[in-house]
Amino acid sequence: MTSNLRLFWVGGIISYRALFNWIHPAMYVPTMLGSPLFQILFFAYLGRTAGVRDDAFFAIGNAVQVSAMAGIYGMTMAIANERQFGTLSALLATPASRPALFLGRAVPVIANGLLVSAFGFAVAMIALDVGIEASEVLPIAFVTVICCASCTALGMLLGSLGLRARDVFFSANLVYFFMLLVCGVNVPHSDMPGWLALIGDLMPMTHGIEAARELAAGASMRSVWDLVLREVAIGTAYTTLAYTLFRVFEREGRKHGSLDTF
Repeated sequence: MTSNLRLFWVGGIISYRALFNWIHPAMYVPTMLGSPLFQILFFAYLGRTAGVRDDAFFAIGNAVQVSAMAGIYGMTMAIANERQFGTLSALLATPASRPALFLGRAVPVIANGLLVSAFGFAVAMIALDVGIEASEVLPIAFVTVICCASCTALGMLLGSLGLRARDVFFSANLVYFFMLLVCGVNVPHSDMPGWLALIGDLMPMTHGIEAARELAAGASMRSVWDLVLREVAIGTAYTTLAYTLFRVFEREGRKHGSLDTF
């Protein structure tokens, strides 16, 4: 048990440091902070010009969604890059616990996503004068953590597909920008066509963003608890599917000797 916990925490942190070049401030600031900054400002000012919603609608939606920069891209790379860098065979040759290996990589990604979202909320409050009361900070932070985790679960799924697919990074880009459309980030969920709204209901962050907006508007945590539970259920479903595919592709890779081939 102790060794599995050590693998979960230490292994996840070491792999994160090894696989990402955005750890250096020169890469981290423009990649993980600069892009979210301009995304939030762009959609807030676009919405202000169009007059469809107030700044808070766009600022809060995007402040939560920018954590997908870490959740989608980061978790996809955390798994798929092991194959690309040629370290996957050595990693899977060990008898180490697969859940600890798999889930441990999510912890730094979730922490990074939370940091990016916190920066997004700071931008919303300072640059756009979005009012968030002190009593609302902890509930919104809790919902944001749930959103980061559920989005990371989707990144796990894409990363698991990377054990077989030649290139999942195009898919990661596609999913990130697709979330801007269907998750109610900038387009009200009620204004979407029924089929598109249904897809959004099955995506991470849709219900969490709605809960965050209601909390910022003064709602109690109890009143948004059903939205939070839906977000948790979606994240759990994606995690289960991702881990299942990971184990299937691991067995298939061992059988056909294709773990490190493209």
